[in-house]
Amino acid sequence: MDYSAYRELHVRRLEPGILEIVMGEEGGKLSITTARMHGEMARIWLDIDRDPETRVAILRGAGRGFSAGGDLAMVEEMTRDFAVRARVWREAKDLVYNLINCSKMIVSAMHGPAVGAGLVCGLLADISIAAKNARIIDGHTRLGVAAGDHAAIIWPLLCGMAKAKYYLLLCEQISGEEAERLGLVSLSCEESELQAKALEVARKLAAGAQTALRWTKYSLNNWLRMAGPAFDASLALEVLGFTGPEAKEGLASHREKRAPKFPPEPPDF
Repeated sequence: MDYSAYRELHVRRLEPGILEIVMGEEGGKLSITTARMHGEMARIWLDIDRDPETRVAILRGAGRGFSAGGDLAMVEEMTRDFAVRARVWREAKDLVYNLINCSKMIVSAMHGPAVGAGLVCGLLADISIAAKNARIIDGHTRLGVAAGDHAAIIWPLLCGMAKAKYYLLLCEQISGEEAERLGLVSLSCEESELQAKALEVARKLAAGAQTALRWTKYSLNNWLRMAGPAFDASLALEVLGFTGPEAKEGLASHREKRAPKFPPEPPDF
């Protein structure tokens, strides 16, 4: 499989059967999801699924964290341009379903901030590993839009409805250690051990009975497919929210590094 077309996702073969996908640049700033990266993150799971040389994919972030969320320039375009909203909606939907339907095993290794489209992949991975000091946050409502992306399809299943509502409605930060306690991630470990732990898990998966693993994954992911209508509604409402005044204020507050001042009453709906 030729991965040379990917520019913002850096793909390399770690060893036979194991592929590594890195978001961002080593030693650089936090990985920001640009328009190009968003499209690449939706497509890559199709290529991995078709790749005869890959049994396991490891996803990690370079530099100071796993992922920093969406590029504010792209977010602003979404508030103004219907075509951009339609494209991002399709890519966000494809990202979730392509990852769920990818037959190969996916391991995520999260450190530092884990936000946005990166977090989608991090939590939907078959085995999710977080550094104990990782900082997981779903910031949608802070931005002024519904928690779409992946939250409705996976958070209640992983950590229960009460905790899902608490963290998604309030945008509260969760450490990797707390995320493991809640059941939001599979494992947590010291940040210095993260890449080694991800590779250790990947090697075990790569050495396993591949048909048995893939059919087990397919069966378990029917729980997520059953939640598809809830996810579809949440994603559509998120995208609709980018047309409203709350998203504009949320975006302005991010740019100006201040607390948002949302309208006190939403329109009737």
